[in-house]
Amino acid sequence: MLAPQKPTCYLPQPVREKSLETAQHMLRTGRRGAGHEFVMAGDDLVRSLRNIGLAWSLAWHDVVSRYRGSILGPLWITLSMGLMVLGIGFLYSRLLNMPLKEFLPFVALGIVFFGLITQTINEGCDTFVQASSMLSQTALPMFTFVWRTVLRNLVNLGHHLVIVVGVLIWSGLWRVSNVPLALAGLLLVVANIAWISLLVSIASARFRDIPQIVASITQFAMFMTPVFWRPQGSLLNHALLKFNPFFHLLDAVRSPMLGGHPDPVSYLVIGLMAVGGWALAFSVFTLTRRRIVHYL
Repeated sequence: MLAPQKPTCYLPQPVREKSLETAQHMLRTGRRGAGHEFVMAGDDLVRSLRNIGLAWSLAWHDVVSRYRGSILGPLWITLSMGLMVLGIGFLYSRLLNMPLKEFLPFVALGIVFFGLITQTINEGCDTFVQASSMLSQTALPMFTFVWRTVLRNLVNLGHHLVIVVGVLIWSGLWRVSNVPLALAGLLLVVANIAWISLLVSIASARFRDIPQIVASITQFAMFMTPVFWRPQGSLLNHALLKFNPFFHLLDAVRSPMLGGHPDPVSYLVIGLMAVGGWALAFSVFTLTRRRIVHYL
């Protein structure tokens, strides 16, 4: 006697075609759709923030291992930067006929904080390339390595603050420096260089000539941004400052430390940069997250 058969459930034709199309897409690309990719990218970001201590440990290990066996360690960079500040300060103050006590703090703060911006962006190009072995062998969040690059350069900034504090005390500007406002500007700067670092790290993983292009851009921007020269009231300088994002990033930190107030336009520009930049960078990360390991 034959066993009773279970009734077959038939799906409507459009539903069956949609299901078949979805299955074929998953088989061909390994993707479940844009919504799923967005959720997975968000999960990567959340897990990296929950384990931010891991990124800090990796960043600290990078600093320690880079200078293991040296006498002064990372202070060698601080020493070389201090000598550059003194050299440029003395030379340009003579050439521009400006008092040294007025010009040297401007140059010192410009070099230190512009160095943070450009160094983080340049090192961001190698974020995923240097972590290729860890990415291929572990399930660590990819954002962990972005925070690693940012935190490593913040550690270096901590060493360079010796120059900033020394110059401010020597010039007497420490009495008028607005440190809380400068810290707020620094947070906006970090928010921007983080998404830029993420974007260039993805591009560099795919195209290995991107680091050279980025290094050329940052080097060019250093001379087009008032790091060594003080902005004047001419139309040319106004155009260079108005359309120069590096100036707005630098002005948000340097002006409060010199006892002034940044232009409100600078806050507007870097605020819009942070929001729009993170939207762009996160979208690109969502689209390329599964391919980054294959790029490496």
